[in-house]
Amino acid sequence: MRRWRTAWLMLAVASLIAVGAGGGAASASVRQRDDMDKDISTAVYVVNRYWATHWSQFFTGGYSRPGVFGGYQKGGRKPPFCGAKRLGYDNAWYCRDGDYLAWDIDLMEEGYSSGDAWVYLVIAHEWGHAVQRRLAGSLLLRTYELQADCLAGAALYGAAADGTLQFERGDLEEIEEAHRRLGDETSWTDVSDHGTAAQRISAFKRGARYGVSACLPR
Repeated sequence: MRRWRTAWLMLAVASLIAVGAGGGAASASVRQRDDMDKDISTAVYVVNRYWATHWSQFFTGGYSRPGVFGGYQKGGRKPPFCGAKRLGYDNAWYCRDGDYLAWDIDLMEEGYSSGDAWVYLVIAHEWGHAVQRRLAGSLLLRTYELQADCLAGAALYGAAADGTLQFERGDLEEIEEAHRRLGDETSWTDVSDHGTAAQRISAFKRGARYGVSACLPR
């Protein structure tokens, strides 16, 4: 995905790490991590802006932005508490008790190796859970995780329609490849509670093509 210059100028100060000096493989690794952090910051911005702008088109009441704890990693920043327990590794989360998003940096890096579209999907999916928390029970589907994937597709493609995000050729293929490659290797891609890669991609595409209304009960 391509970050619009105007959006990035607003987000420059939000980058989660500083660019380090050095050369060779270490320098390349730092640059890749910095690029990923910029994409994560952009994803947070465009997804929040989409819901803030369009909330009243689909739902009653006002929109409120969830908090963003950000990334944590083994050997580094510890995961936050959600209720009485810390969040687990190899996953990304929306904590209902604290109304915030958090993610394992290793999960993001693993998916990012297939392309930058991965982090946009993860952020938009977890934001979808924040949206679900704000809805009446009658608007929720039993396939809770797939509904969040659908809302992710609606938000990202809606942001593209608004001009705050631009999809590049191959972005959807990057998402599909990351899903298939990771399979059951991470909690975030666990088939038992999130659905198969094919089901998740189908739900994402439905939201992308038909919008938020297609993600709600008929």
